[in-house]
Amino acid sequence: MLQWKIFRYKALPVLWLLVMSFLFFLPGSALPKEDWLDGIFFDKWVHIGLFAVLVFLWRSAFTWTFPKYNFVLIFSALLYGILVEFIQRQWVPNRSFDLYDVLADTVGSIIGLMVWFSSIKK
Repeated sequence: MLQWKIFRYKALPVLWLLVMSFLFFLPGSALPKEDWLDGIFFDKWVHIGLFAVLVFLWRSAFTWTFPKYNFVLIFSALLYGILVEFIQRQWVPNRSFDLYDVLADTVGSIIGLMVWFSSIKK
């Protein structure tokens, strides 16, 4: 079971979601120019990390036990990732829709859930 009570605060995942949204909706000109980072797919690693933390925090703070909660959580994160990409394409200057970002979001969400499972079993 999670020993740190900070992960049980309901405001933490909401705050993380707001921080993520702020970062996702920055104009492309406000982001660092990609050079060597492009070679290591840094953008995708960022998406994986952000969504892993997001799902971990939501799962830690809300300990609901209805049967499909984990599926709903992953699906909600996936919908959020797709929505972000559409918003970036339509309304954020110098940003575009990237299907690989959605894939990275999904991988990050699954990793976040796996980390949560491993943390409660210890």
